[in-house]
Amino acid sequence: MKPPFEVAEILQQNWNSIDDGELMLNSWQLRTLSAIKRCRTALLGGHIDLCSSCGYIQISYNSCRNRHCPKCQANKKEQWILKRQSELLPVAYYHVVFTIPDSLNVYALQYPKEIYSILFKASWKTIEAFSKDKKWIAAKMGMIAILHTWGQNLSLHPHLHCIVPGGGVNKQGKWKIAKVVKSAKSSKILFPVKAISKVFRGKFVALLKKELPQIPYRFYPKLYKHKWVVYAKCPFGGSKQVIEYLGRYTHKIAISNHRIKNISNNSVSFTYKDYRQEGKKKTMSLTQKEFIRRFALHILPKRFVRIRHYGILSSYWKRNKLSELQNKLDFTPTVQVIQTKNHQCPKCKNHSLQVIFEYDARGPPTYWLEKIKKYKEKNIK
Repeated sequence: MKPPFEVAEILQQNWNSIDDGELMLNSWQLRTLSAIKRCRTALLGGHIDLCSSCGYIQISYNSCRNRHCPKCQANKKEQWILKRQSELLPVAYYHVVFTIPDSLNVYALQYPKEIYSILFKASWKTIEAFSKDKKWIAAKMGMIAILHTWGQNLSLHPHLHCIVPGGGVNKQGKWKIAKVVKSAKSSKILFPVKAISKVFRGKFVALLKKELPQIPYRFYPKLYKHKWVVYAKCPFGGSKQVIEYLGRYTHKIAISNHRIKNISNNSVSFTYKDYRQEGKKKTMSLTQKEFIRRFALHILPKRFVRIRHYGILSSYWKRNKLSELQNKLDFTPTVQVIQTKNHQCPKCKNHSLQVIFEYDARGPPTYWLEKIKKYKEKNIK
């Protein structure tokens, strides 16, 4: 069901202020917001679709295909998930979340590419350090890391959602199960949280000093005033849960259109979960310009990769060694085809629509408009 309100609508209402530089956005943010504003409108051109079964004909506008757009993530998500299904192993998978303190937000705004890259590197170095330790496993592990930069209220909150298989490949090429510990809630987790947090902080700070020397030395004591937060959650119930989780998190953006509940003359109201009150659902109102400013905080640097694979889940391993490992574990992954209704005929529901003509921002030729008009006059009584 199409949501009643959209981010694009807010951008359209405030575009003059955005374009005039009132919100102090950089050129890449402006370019991204412009794409979202024009998504699935005549400004991007379109195509004419025809149903081969019932003869239904319609005009469809092109998508902007921007990764920050609330309307353009479904197909990309499904394609990505299909690839991951073939890469699964018959082992327990764990969810680990690495979060950096909000005192780093000022530098995340100035140097987003560097800070987010350090977050990825420090997280993997932490998992790698534990994987090399004989106390825990002494084997090569893997990780899929997904960057999120937002909190539920659209504030800046950079963190990584990581999926880590509960084991690794030892020097003899055999699968070795990692030792697990019990959390405060008595559930099994991968590695002790306090130890992970300390190692992660050390790795991050060391990389920060090396890769961003322009940060003044007096800033670093702030990073040791509070404990760094690493969430280690109990394992997924099985490969199906891993896939469902990936579907929720991989191509998620700062806010979906469905969360926007109202747009008035000068404000935007949207729902959010208050995790300080056990995820209680609440509603927040912001001015439209503040909403746009917060949304723009989460536009990633150009060509920045927000989903990364490491160790035995890296591209090299998947190309050269994954199938061999799956055979050793006597496992053949079941790839379930995800059905999509994106190209389904809205009238007969049985046959896919076929693109029969494409056009640019100038619009379709007159004879096509006449053809569509005659079809509607004939079929709509």
